[in-house]
Amino acid sequence: MLAGIQQQLADDFSDARLVYSGRDVNGAIEQNRVRKIDCAIVDLDLGNGELPVDVINKLTHENIPCLVVSVLAKPAIVQSVMSAGALGFVSKNSPSHILTRAIKAVLAGEVFTAPELAGALASPNSRLVRLSEREKIALTLYASGLTLEQVAERMKVASSTVKEYLDRVRDKYTAAGIYARTKTQLYQQAREEGLLP
Repeated sequence: MLAGIQQQLADDFSDARLVYSGRDVNGAIEQNRVRKIDCAIVDLDLGNGELPVDVINKLTHENIPCLVVSVLAKPAIVQSVMSAGALGFVSKNSPSHILTRAIKAVLAGEVFTAPELAGALASPNSRLVRLSEREKIALTLYASGLTLEQVAERMKVASSTVKEYLDRVRDKYTAAGIYARTKTQLYQQAREEGLLP
């Protein structure tokens, strides 16, 4: 896939220069400090255990425009990375001309979503639930298997505070029409949103 994208860049953007290629987001950030990156083409599954949202957060924090090209094209994941600051999302199954359009849009500072994903993102069941940073942390730790007490210890808060965070998370999901009350359901939802690998 990487070789195909590199060839397409060479064909469609003859003056483009590949600054960095690899699995280490920090390596890309280091290269950006040497030579500004105009567009980072990012696969969400880097194979290094990093969460998709964290990958995009790191890059956008450095003001690197991001285009995601991934097989992980579920609406919740698309929405979570777009809300983290990605400018575009293209499925690996999209035709090559869609990738070219997406790159041009990101280079122009525009938001781009592949046409086949647009309908899914507009559906009522794909609404993004906006969680606070503390709610996300509590959800991620709890859904990954820790007990309330262990989450409280990691977050340096009382168990009752963690329970409050998780109750708010459940209520927000319910309000969005997503049933996620049990620990297993919370885990599945956190995975759908790219919060857990």
